[in-house]
Amino acid sequence: MTQTAQHRPTSVQDLKDLVGTRLGPTEWHVVDQAKIDAFADLTGDHQWIHVDPQRAADSPFGSTIAHGLYSLSRTPAFLEELMAFDGFAHSLNYGYNKVRFPAPVPVGSRVRMRVTVVSADEVSGGIQVVTSQVMEREGSDKPVMVAESIARVVAAS
Repeated sequence: MTQTAQHRPTSVQDLKDLVGTRLGPTEWHVVDQAKIDAFADLTGDHQWIHVDPQRAADSPFGSTIAHGLYSLSRTPAFLEELMAFDGFAHSLNYGYNKVRFPAPVPVGSRVRMRVTVVSADEVSGGIQVVTSQVMEREGSDKPVMVAESIARVVAAS
């Protein structure tokens, strides 16, 4: 397993200097049925395509697939593999401009994420960082998730 380079910005200027930089990919992560089931239990979304392997075997996908929101929910941990904000007081998820799920994630898939820093703008109380996040599945030509994420980062006092 190779070690993914992690960026460690500690100032507003460090974040601004990352604009246009492509980070990643992360390490590969396996999406197994236990993770899909745990997500279904957490969210209460037990649609059969996610949690019933026997019924899903007869679906166009041939197996269960992860929830689209499962992929989105993994992005903070994946981003942490690529960039640490430990030089700041904290960072918070501020929202998303766009989220799409162009391809499914069948059970047993391996996924990873690449990130491009789109902008880093000073706002009241900190800096707003927009990143383009693309999650890919091993063996697929299409990404499984594309999102434009907004974070608010607050400088340490």
